[in-house]
Amino acid sequence: MSSASSLVASRSAALATHLSASGWWYWSHGMPALRMFFVLPLSGCSSSLQPARAHLHSFLKLPIPISSEEQSKVGVIAASAGNHALALAWHGKQMGIPVTVLMPTLAPLAKVSRCRAFGANVVIHGANIGEAKLLAETDPEFAGLQYINGYDDPEIVAGAGTMGLEILEQLPEADFVIIPCGGAGLLAGSALAIKTLKPTCHVIGVEPKRCASFLAALEAGEPVAAPTTPTLADGLAVPTVGGNAFLVAREYADDIEQVGEHEIALAMLRLIESEKLVVEGGGAAGLAAILPGGPLHHKVQGKRVVVPLCGGNIDTTTLGRVIDRGLAADERLVRFVAQVSDQPGGIAGLTKLLADEGGSIKDIYHERAWLQTSISNVQAKVILETTGKEHADRIKDKLEEKYAICWQPTTALDNEDPIDVYSHESEPAQPKAAVGDNNVPLGPVSESDGGSDTRIVP
Repeated sequence: MSSASSLVASRSAALATHLSASGWWYWSHGMPALRMFFVLPLSGCSSSLQPARAHLHSFLKLPIPISSEEQSKVGVIAASAGNHALALAWHGKQMGIPVTVLMPTLAPLAKVSRCRAFGANVVIHGANIGEAKLLAETDPEFAGLQYINGYDDPEIVAGAGTMGLEILEQLPEADFVIIPCGGAGLLAGSALAIKTLKPTCHVIGVEPKRCASFLAALEAGEPVAAPTTPTLADGLAVPTVGGNAFLVAREYADDIEQVGEHEIALAMLRLIESEKLVVEGGGAAGLAAILPGGPLHHKVQGKRVVVPLCGGNIDTTTLGRVIDRGLAADERLVRFVAQVSDQPGGIAGLTKLLADEGGSIKDIYHERAWLQTSISNVQAKVILETTGKEHADRIKDKLEEKYAICWQPTTALDNEDPIDVYSHESEPAQPKAAVGDNNVPLGPVSESDGGSDTRIVP
């Protein structure tokens, strides 16, 4: 297992960690007492921190010396959703080592394309990293290739842990280091280094709620498969944490927290707008935990906090959706339903009110068939851009003076995955009671009458 001495030795193979202090940004986001420092590894070949430094160290420790003529015949293989695969492909190309990477179907296209551009043999298989890893380890086609675990090989953990050494070199007074956690390799190596040099510094891991594999391992006392659903933090969606990494992280890390999709999207938006950084979901998980509403927000006030931004690989299409979700979470994108006159000028009156208040209509839809009141009225469903919560509240007050409205309507499906197609523990969906107006349960769908859509009121 990795030790503090091996972490120090691995630094000759690692990339430098650069801390960037963030000042004014935190005064404008409700955290004036916090001193924040970002770890910025996003300009490297793989646009990710842990794999870039860890895999170079891992390659240097391969059984066959780099200078050997046989090296060009030796191949390595790995399973990864992207960042591990990118670093492996890049360093393999530089050293003349053939690389095969198995990537799950949820891997972002940007990561898949870059791996192929670096010359890796890319195989798409499985709904998550666990299924891709199983094929890599059992398929006879890959026999003879050396498997490199992106988060559990001792050399990987050692290479990733050099980040902890360099953080304390640049900021020895650090109070907290908040580290994204997937397979736990970066958390384990960094916690070992930091706690060895400065035991009073708090090292906390952050994982997505949709793949809380480290928490599952803590509860079970050993790595176990955790339920996994699609998440913005795809790079952290590792169903089972590494055994070696878990033992080290459990010993040295102070705590583990979970963040939801809402917090992750908002953190990504904050970084784009305030720091001019495009960071993928997994890389923004640490910041998500300390923003207002995050699980660590109150705990880190008045402290010096270091947050590694561990990846910048994200599809542009996904980025667009993330921005919209972040704007919605910020109430800079709101939706409402207003009942207006279906006579000429009815909609014009509504849009004039919104324009006078400075709102910008992004989408509007008229619905007549399901309105059960006056035949001369119509429902206008509107998606509106605002400057923030205060502006949105002011518009809401003005609307309520003139119209009957439903502000920010929600449905039961807004926070639910109807079909968990990515979970390695997928189970048939259980029948759910239908919900009618005002969220009143109407009972289950009857299977009588040939399976007709009859609701039975209990």
